[in-house]
Amino acid sequence: METLIYEKLEENAVKCNICNHFCVIKDGKKGRCRVRENKGGTLLSLVYPKVIAKGVDPIEKKPLFHLKPGSFSYSIATVGCNFKCTFCQNSDIAQMPRDFIGMIQGKEMFPESIVTEALKKGCESISYTYTEPTIFFELALETAMLAKKKGLLNVFVTNGYMSTPLLEMVSPFLDAANVDLKAFNDRFYQTYCKARLEPVKENIKQMKDMGILVEITTLLIPGLNDDENEICAMADYIANDLGRETPWHISRFHPSYNMTDRPATSISSLEKAYSAGKAAGLFHVYIGNVPGSSSENTYCSSCNELLVRRYAYQIENYMSEGGKCPKCETITYGIY
Repeated sequence: METLIYEKLEENAVKCNICNHFCVIKDGKKGRCRVRENKGGTLLSLVYPKVIAKGVDPIEKKPLFHLKPGSFSYSIATVGCNFKCTFCQNSDIAQMPRDFIGMIQGKEMFPESIVTEALKKGCESISYTYTEPTIFFELALETAMLAKKKGLLNVFVTNGYMSTPLLEMVSPFLDAANVDLKAFNDRFYQTYCKARLEPVKENIKQMKDMGILVEITTLLIPGLNDDENEICAMADYIANDLGRETPWHISRFHPSYNMTDRPATSISSLEKAYSAGKAAGLFHVYIGNVPGSSSENTYCSSCNELLVRRYAYQIENYMSEGGKCPKCETITYGIY
């Protein structure tokens, strides 16, 4: 399938404008994601509509804690990613085209079938997740447009490296996004993700300005992005640039992919980051990958009343209709 956002250049070269790498691709070559190929001056998606993973997930698994708590989301992905994270949690599918010389697997599943399955399974949303929705944008956009007509919400779980034209194209249909803010220094992004920090920050801000529900996730990796000053700077950025209502998920790292030389994140490190978020004035800070932690609960930003109790994916929702606190009637940030 021909991709949606690219420019034709001289000598059959093209410039892909789907993400902030803005790859210039010669005839017969592929972009950094390895799933967009220039054939005779036409840029093609190699993954449409090859779904490699699908399933029904609790919305909290994304993680999204402020979009219809306790609901289910139909989740899909193709192979591929525009990042090369050494700590990738889904490397078997996200890094498949890079690690296995262009291998692309998946079964055909067109937007109509995806939406039909989501409705059949009783889901209230569709999540474009597991890998990076930016690189399977054509499938995601067509599905999102159809899903919106059927009353379903649309969710991106993303590294936030998409281009502005992509955001402008999808924003009318995108309800929520969980964005990985992997670190708060550009050196980390360049070294461990083969990307840059600033476009991610700009895109998160743009999403919020567009009215998209945004939640942030940071995987805290021992010795790499857990410096106390950096964590405080990140918390201040979220609170002051994005808004104190923006939920921040601080997630526990476990050794994986090409980063097996480090231990799992200590509980004390997670708790320090949690405290930094609260000290910055954030209303909603959560610790992830630690089942049973009380820091997964949602509390009212005005009176601290318990609104949602979570244990793993077991949810008790005490909010009044429309996300109101039952005690003081403050409306909680989110979609309810």
